[in-house]
Amino acid sequence: MSNLQFILFFFFVLHLTDFRTAVTAQQTANANVSCPLDFNVLRPLITGSIPPNMDLLAECQYIRQGLRLVHSDYLRRTGNFLPPLNSSESCWQAFQNLTKDFLPNFDIRSRCGYETSWISQGCMNITTRSQFEHLIPKTVLNDVVSSCNQSLKNSAPCATCTTTLSSLTASYLTGSSVGNLSDCGAYPSIYAAADANQFGPTDEGTSSCLFGLGPSGSEDSSANKKVVIIVVSVVCSIVLLLILTGIWFLWHKRVILKRKMRQRDVSSNVEMGLESISESTHLIRFTFDEIKKATRNFSRDNIIGRGGYGNVYKGVLPDGSEVAFKRFKNCSASGDANFTHEVEVIASVRHVNLVALRGYCIATTPLEGHQRIIVCDLMRNGSVYDHLFGSVESKLSWPIRQKIALGTARGLAYLHYGAQPAIFHRDIKASNILLDEKFEPKVADFGLAKFTPEGLTHLSTRVAGTMGYVAPEYALYGQLTERSDVYSFGVVLLELLSGRKALVLNEDSQPSLVTDWAWSLVRMGNALDVIEDGVPELGTPEILEKYVLIAVLCSHPQLYARPTMDQVVKMLETELSIPSIPERPISIIAEMAEIERSMSSSGSGVLSSSAGYQSFVETDRSSGQREERESYDSRN
Repeated sequence: MSNLQFILFFFFVLHLTDFRTAVTAQQTANANVSCPLDFNVLRPLITGSIPPNMDLLAECQYIRQGLRLVHSDYLRRTGNFLPPLNSSESCWQAFQNLTKDFLPNFDIRSRCGYETSWISQGCMNITTRSQFEHLIPKTVLNDVVSSCNQSLKNSAPCATCTTTLSSLTASYLTGSSVGNLSDCGAYPSIYAAADANQFGPTDEGTSSCLFGLGPSGSEDSSANKKVVIIVVSVVCSIVLLLILTGIWFLWHKRVILKRKMRQRDVSSNVEMGLESISESTHLIRFTFDEIKKATRNFSRDNIIGRGGYGNVYKGVLPDGSEVAFKRFKNCSASGDANFTHEVEVIASVRHVNLVALRGYCIATTPLEGHQRIIVCDLMRNGSVYDHLFGSVESKLSWPIRQKIALGTARGLAYLHYGAQPAIFHRDIKASNILLDEKFEPKVADFGLAKFTPEGLTHLSTRVAGTMGYVAPEYALYGQLTERSDVYSFGVVLLELLSGRKALVLNEDSQPSLVTDWAWSLVRMGNALDVIEDGVPELGTPEILEKYVLIAVLCSHPQLYARPTMDQVVKMLETELSIPSIPERPISIIAEMAEIERSMSSSGSGVLSSSAGYQSFVETDRSSGQREERESYDSRN
């Protein structure tokens, strides 16, 4: 080695030593910088509440949600989303010291793959409250405050708040995130808990709704309340039984007279009831002549659907807007009641994923007789059934299928938790999910929907619906709950993912349910085999498997295993981990004969299909009347 080479090598080693010394000194200095985040706010929220036997993915998700809550507390105190970058090391140490009390020997960064700087970096270079509020329109921020500035302990206000936040993310926080801690999807929840909600992020309801964290004991408290309710109900039932027995005889003598009076007065009651609804909701009462003109005198060429209650026509109003007219046939006392019920249900709800009611028509003419017509927005892309099993040849792309799944879930979550009183749809199926020109899904056909009296968690009612979509506990025992709709949604989601019908006959002419088929594939570890071949713009395997698992979980035969619709929305919108799917102790197909017998004895009949639509026949033994409910396809 020459002298010049030796001198150059000497200076290189000296420079490298100085560089390492400087890096070590900087790391030491950063470690000595105090962390402005207060991790102690997590301690009362997670004490005893960490679920046992979590896998690594669930543990990291739990850690991440806790950090987001701490960021929200920091924003509430300082107006900053993130701490200074030079405090990253000390903040991780503070978080690690808290975590070791609950997850011993769990190194956050190495186990979860989190980098040190991520704790101080976030979404679209937004670091302060003012930067966030400058990006979001003031009207949208006002909507967040009006939706989230309340106690979020219950499902209804929580669902309202999270639905508003999800739309904010999709519309305005579309940029890139650094890492996956305080990402763009978390910023609305962090902001809402810190500034929009008066109780703050550490409140039990706020932390549980927006971050999935909360103290233990709520389940035990809920169980105790149920025991008290059951005991009180039994005692009251015994006392009331004696009273009811005495008055039953008097009521029985008058029931026939009341029926006659009700049938005689039903027409006037219908009109009076709908006039009241019209005044409160600003519905338009169309004249029969206006509708005849809009449909070209109910031309056959304008028919876009056929159902048990009549036909559906497309038509054009004088202002040029295209609408759909659902015309009830054979109007009678019973038909008027069904018509009034459907108008009342649709008029009481307003949501982007529910079909919108324009108005109605009540008329009596010498030639046509009694006329009952519902006027709704026209869905140009028909129904989900049309695209999966009908005449539409091109397959729906994966982004559109995701949009349909999420929109349908949001619509059902609103019916269960946003509407007052809550509404159970009872007939969720592919042909009742309509699609507008942007393929935004709209839940339709509320002819079987039930209002839920306040305080009740379930109803006992005559079975109605469509075979293959009806939940087992409802088909067998007539027990209707919000999770009966969850089961039907799971079946529709499986149809959407697989392109297979809910119920088909196999080569041996035996019934085959898509729920049993999908479960068998998931159980063998072949969840991706559920996805239909040839779907355009297919998503990542992780997302596809997630949707399959959600569908199988929703369509589980046991009621307790299914999530609620607001939980389904959260799983579809966020990275919330999916609970493990319990074993299926019974075979739905094995019980099919019993289900059919039960439905027949409860006043329901058999499945039939013809001309692209499915029908479900209901028979009321007490009155001897036969009612046929058929879902209609709305096609352009």
